[in-house]
Amino acid sequence: MTEKTEQEKRETLKGLVKDARISMLTTMTAEGRHVSRPMALQDVEFDGDLWYFTYANSDLVAQITTNPQVNVSFSDGKQHAWVSIAGTAEQVNDRAKAEELWNPLLKAWFPDGLETPELTLVKVHAETAEYWESAHSSSVITLLGYAKAAVTGKTPDAGENETVRL
Repeated sequence: MTEKTEQEKRETLKGLVKDARISMLTTMTAEGRHVSRPMALQDVEFDGDLWYFTYANSDLVAQITTNPQVNVSFSDGKQHAWVSIAGTAEQVNDRAKAEELWNPLLKAWFPDGLETPELTLVKVHAETAEYWESAHSSSVITLLGYAKAAVTGKTPDAGENETVRL
């Protein structure tokens, strides 16, 4: 197996994030507890920026204002792939960017659309990422591989794992 270039790793990462779309965004409270919440990804520029809509008065915004270090994780069960992205987050009030990213499905959470009071963006600038892709596309084959490893004492083939600097 040939080693991937950094650009190939970034392209794989971009595809995995785009396919997953829903992430768990983890922040730190003022008391030092980690808090994760599901968030729908709005854009994958993959220069490393992830964009989300939220409310300016939300706990999320308060937490990133105090401690901007965040983690964003994605899981794609269909592809048997997982992504973990570490970076910094900031609140962004940019009407043009909000218009660019707006999706009518967001009205479920923001009933007045772009005119929703307190509507704001959160931008996560990814610094590093790690991804895992299963070597097998079938859950049954993956589980059989784990069972075989348990019996033989050999480490199962967990697939490809790469770290990407962004």
